[in-house]
Amino acid sequence: MSSTKTKKKKKKKKTALVVCSDRKEFWTTQAQFWQWAREGVVTKTHDNPLTGTFNREHEELMVLLSNTVLNLAHPNHMREALLSRRIGMSGK
Repeated sequence: MSSTKTKKKKKKKKTALVVCSDRKEFWTTQAQFWQWAREGVVTKTHDNPLTGTFNREHEELMVLLSNTVLNLAHPNHMREALLSRRIGMSGK
């Protein structure tokens, strides 16, 4: 098998900058940025580079775990959800 036949996955370019409410910055893909903009999560502020800010406080800390929305700003919430998930999984 020659190396020309094997194709590598292209890494997505993270060219959109998002600024969190606590002034932290992270890069994301343009597709993800525009999806958040359509949903009203991010507001576009600049063009070059594509830049935006989160609209709601602590929006960047929200995670989805098994159809439950958790806020990482509240560690007890996360801990309780993980404990109940572990207990539920151990019974199966």
